[in-house]
Amino acid sequence: MNRAFHHQDVRLDRRGFSRRSFLHVVSAASVAAGTLSFRDLISLQAAELRRQRKSMVLLWMGGAPSQLETFDPKPGTPNGGPTEAIDTAVPGLHIAQGWEQTAAAMRDIAIVRSMTNREGNHQRATYQLHTGYVPSGGVKHPSIGASVAKEIADPENSLPSVVSVGRTIGAGFLGVNYEPLVVNAGRLPENVTAAVSTDRFHRRSGLLDKLEEDFAERGGRDVVEDHRKLYAKAADLFLSSDVEAFDLSKEPAAVQRQYGATNFGRGCLLARRLVEKGVTFVEVGLGGWDTHADNFERHTRLAGQADPGFGALVSDLKSRGLLDSTLVVWMGEFGRTPRINARTGRDHYPRAFNAALAGCGVKGGQAIGATTRDGSAVADSPVSVPDLFCSFCHALGVDPRKENYSSIGRPLKIVDGGNKVEKLFA
Repeated sequence: MNRAFHHQDVRLDRRGFSRRSFLHVVSAASVAAGTLSFRDLISLQAAELRRQRKSMVLLWMGGAPSQLETFDPKPGTPNGGPTEAIDTAVPGLHIAQGWEQTAAAMRDIAIVRSMTNREGNHQRATYQLHTGYVPSGGVKHPSIGASVAKEIADPENSLPSVVSVGRTIGAGFLGVNYEPLVVNAGRLPENVTAAVSTDRFHRRSGLLDKLEEDFAERGGRDVVEDHRKLYAKAADLFLSSDVEAFDLSKEPAAVQRQYGATNFGRGCLLARRLVEKGVTFVEVGLGGWDTHADNFERHTRLAGQADPGFGALVSDLKSRGLLDSTLVVWMGEFGRTPRINARTGRDHYPRAFNAALAGCGVKGGQAIGATTRDGSAVADSPVSVPDLFCSFCHALGVDPRKENYSSIGRPLKIVDGGNKVEKLFA
């Protein structure tokens, strides 16, 4: 054996090969074999990404939270309303009241205060902020979770690569292998605890295969293949001991209290448990942010659910050594009008809003960009949706220009346009 492949020359960390070790192996392989083809190099790079086991958790604030009541408050201004600003763990960096646990974790969180976009319709913007694309024709674009899972998920993991607590955007043209498993936080997925022995389960599976093959031979091959993929995923989950990751009763009561006794808090705790088991993408949703009326009262109530979950998730991942390999993203589909309407509400406003990120190389303790004093426009460092998505890809080691083919054979990049936000990683 060539000495370049001696086990002492390849250093492993907790999640697999280090990048330096990977490049060392590739160089050694090139020397040993003479050269590597481009296809071989791409395969090795993909294998390295999977060994790193990076993950992403999306905390989706459905309905579009107000930037002025979250991470870009404007106290003492006509548009600021009654919302006060509070100190964070980072001197000089302030966020809105009601976000105290997030404030305590701010050294690990970066706020983007200069998000800007054009889509002000809930459905269209929700689609865009999940896929990176605006809806167009008959193309069903994959969610960023599906796209990332296709690149870096471990195919040997018995748990699904994409999990969503609540409804979300699906895998689109990437197909059933990357469709999210939709669950309720705190309970095992339905039917995984059925009292059926393993032998009986396999006998039933064999019978199903025979029945489906008859249908496939009569012209239903494509439908059968998709169903078999789904069934195989379900079978892996049913037979896996890792399914206990969904059972939050395994967590100490003190940890459960830290996340909060709400569906969103339980979803954030579930996300941490799934990341520990190698799940690539987890989305946890909290709706109700469409505050055309009673904006301040409703934001106070919703922050009481979102803040403990967000703050605890970041802190818990860090304490367990998982934050460096887990990207946590907090965002909604757009922002809300700086001007307060007659119903003490704020309306749709994509022109200037905010998002927050932590982990996976993101430099915390900073606010990127700024809005004007009245909050009506981005004053510095505008960040577009493609820019944000390129930043996701950079953190996870995914090439945003990688092309996948739609159902009609059209090549589509994971992210079309944009550039990573350099300040996020500086």
